[in-house]
Amino acid sequence: MLTDPIADYLTRLRNAVAARHRIVEIPASKLKKEITKVLFEKGYIQNYKFDDAEVQGTIKIALKYHPETKEPAIMQLTRVSKPGLRKYTSATRLPRVLNGLGIAILSTSKGVMTDKEARQYNIGGEVLCFVY
Repeated sequence: MLTDPIADYLTRLRNAVAARHRIVEIPASKLKKEITKVLFEKGYIQNYKFDDAEVQGTIKIALKYHPETKEPAIMQLTRVSKPGLRKYTSATRLPRVLNGLGIAILSTSKGVMTDKEARQYNIGGEVLCFVY
């Protein structure tokens, strides 16, 4: 049994990028699907597919690399809020990752979104992770 499925999701992505895999398969959940959509919209992954054939289902993620240098689009994934210590932030104190070059993924009352979108809506929430 996993105590932190989001940390497992990020670790699987991190390990696949370090091993230069093209595709990584991860057990699905609603929150993981939303995080995957945000990563795709912001250009950190090439593509994704949700397979709901099984009870839990899986997420297949095609990782993105630079065509010439083969550098991954995801340099670092950092889990911020953990089950033992949740990190919440208000709309006025939203974090900036690498001075705006990276993104913070938040779980808000309006769904999962980046720190920039949360600033637009002027809402805070739980800071799930930093991506750059």
